[in-house]
Amino acid sequence: MTVSPLVATALVGVGGALGAASRHWVGLRTEGRRSILLVNALGSLALGAVSAAPIGSTAALGLGVGFCGAFTTFSSFAVETVRAASETGNRAAAVVAASNIAVALVAFLLGSLLVTGVFG
Repeated sequence: MTVSPLVATALVGVGGALGAASRHWVGLRTEGRRSILLVNALGSLALGAVSAAPIGSTAALGLGVGFCGAFTTFSSFAVETVRAASETGNRAAAVVAASNIAVALVAFLLGSLLVTGVFG
């Protein structure tokens, strides 16, 4: 089903609001770099599942672009990587960056594989 640009924008907005609120909630319960790693891993897992799920493009827009896009946090990842470099050196920053990227990629693949395994 094709939706109008206005409806698509509303879906992304609602999904984004829910994703941002969820991101904030996780941040209240997990601090610092662990929070960023956790939301990026969970968001990538969810995006992998959404991308592999047999759902329509309308649902994928609200869940993938909206929710997952707002839940994950590239900007905080960048800030924490720079902070790690200034506080503990370039090696620590490289570990922060590499672990975030690796965990996000593995989580995305896992989410995709889980949904593919369930729905074939």
